Amino acid sequence: MRPSLVIFDCDGVLVDSEGIANRVLAEAVTRLGHDMDEAGSRHEFVGLSMKSVMARIEAMTGSALPPDWLPELQAITYARFRVSLAAVPHVGPAVEAVQAAGIATCVASSGTPDKMALTLGLTGLAPLFTGRLFSAVEVARGKPAPDLFLHAAARMGHDPGACVVVEDSVPGVTGAVAAGMRALGFARETDAALLRAAGAEIFDDMRQLPALIGLTS
Repeated sequence: MRPSLVIFDCDGVLVDSEGIANRVLAEAVTRLGHDMDEAGSRHEFVGLSMKSVMARIEAMTGSALPPDWLPELQAITYARFRVSLAAVPHVGPAVEAVQAAGIATCVASSGTPDKMALTLGLTGLAPLFTGRLFSAVEVARGKPAPDLFLHAAARMGHDPGACVVVEDSVPGVTGAVAAGMRALGFARETDAALLRAAGAEIFDDMRQLPALIGLTS
C-alpha cells in the first residue's frame, strides 16, 4: 500500500553531509584530548541531536565542553559545507517522483532549522520542502525516540501507520519503528546489517525509492 506521507531525514539522505560533518566533529573531539577519526565519529554520533552528541562527548572526556565549543564547531562545519556540500545522488528526481504521485513529503532531522536551511539551500533541494522542515529541537526527545517522527506526522496531518520514513542511521530507524512507521534504511554509507537489525528495509540508491513505495514496478 502506498504511504500518504514520506518523511525524509536530511543529513546522509538528502544532502551528502555526513562525511564532512563527521570529519570536523572528529577533529574537534581530538582537540579535546580524546583521539577520534571520522569512522569513530560516525559510529558514536550519526543520527543523534547535537544536544545528545555534546552530552556523549562530555561523558567521553569527563569534563564540560567550553562555552564556545559549539559555535566554533558549527562555523567550521558550515564553512566546509559551503565549499563542497552536494545533494545525495539522484535524490532530487526521487523526491519529485514521490510528490508527482500526490504523496506528501517533509523532512525530520536531528539538525537545527538553521542547518537544514543552509544544507538544503546549498544543494538546491530547499524548494522541494518549503514549510515542511521539522527539527529535533521542537520535541522533548530526539532520535532514537519516536517523538520527532510523530510530531512531523501530526503537523502534516497524517496517521503514523500511513507514513514511510527514509533514514540512514540506526537511531533514526529505531525512532521510526517506535513511531509505528515503515522504515526504509538508506545504506549508501551505513552498514546495511545494522539498519536491518534496527527494523529497516534496505536500499542503497535513491533511484530505487519510487518502486519501494509502490510508484513503479
